Amino acid sequence: MLIKSKTTSNTYALFLISVSFSLFGCEPPPANQPSKFVAKNASANKSLSKNANSKSANANVAENISNSQIESADKSLPDTKFNDAAAQNARLKLNLQWTFGGKTQTGWYIYENLISHLIETEAKAESREFAEALARWQKTAVLAPNGILDETTLIAIVDNWQAHRLKIRGFASSDELTTAPPTDFYNPERLEELRRVERNTYAAYKKMVAAATADKSLNLATDGRGNLASSEQFLKIISPFRSKEYQQKLRRESPNSGRAGLAVNSSPHFTGRALDIYVGGEPAETKDSNRALQVETPVYKWLVKNAGKFGFKPYFYEPWHWEYAPD
Repeated sequence: MLIKSKTTSNTYALFLISVSFSLFGCEPPPANQPSKFVAKNASANKSLSKNANSKSANANVAENISNSQIESADKSLPDTKFNDAAAQNARLKLNLQWTFGGKTQTGWYIYENLISHLIETEAKAESREFAEALARWQKTAVLAPNGILDETTLIAIVDNWQAHRLKIRGFASSDELTTAPPTDFYNPERLEELRRVERNTYAAYKKMVAAATADKSLNLATDGRGNLASSEQFLKIISPFRSKEYQQKLRRESPNSGRAGLAVNSSPHFTGRALDIYVGGEPAETKDSNRALQVETPVYKWLVKNAGKFGFKPYFYEPWHWEYAPD
């Protein structure tokens, strides 16, 4: 039986280590310092492992940065869907055929200001930003959010406007009406019986006019007390309360106005809460050319953005027609 001493075992181990270093071209440690070699070698292995982990971590960071850059680039790429929608809107704005009030309508350019206000955007109808804003509104209206203002979406928008109009019907009593002074009217020679307005409506109108005259961008002539000057025409009342007889007279004078222009049996003017207000052009002419001029005036654009603050809602088809229907 062969018995190895402790010294012999250590010497044999050093021999094997020496052979290993010789094979890999390394210098073996001194024969009398085996423990230092082991510690040094362990430290080297730990360093190599640390470097490997560091390289792996750096690789992960690089990969994450790369992915982040790709995602960022993807977000900055134009959305072709909304670019296509913008191109279609540019065409439909001028050419869409649809019907309202028994009359064929062409395009929706006359209503662009109201549409932009509804969908909460300042972007032009031909822009991708407009299409994106429209898509958000379409989603709330349970429509396909494609950003295209086609006939289906336009009818939904019109329905929305119409739903917020005056709900009260019937004639205002004499106690509910007040007579406004001639200076509040586009035609100051208008008969007294044609200058009657529902009391709360008139009070709201005066507050709205005071706010408009305070807006220097409108450059409205005033009397210095928040009222419109006698020489100023914008925002003056054209027509307030109407009796049934007076409404019938207007229809006889404008037989081609259709239901969209002059209601037959249930005009909001019967309530005294509807005001026709001068916003430019021919005061109450429904020809597209006239309405297209009116919707571009600073006063009309101001009303679109601010009339609601005073309880007034628009009748989209007539830029001059506003109804007192506070929320």
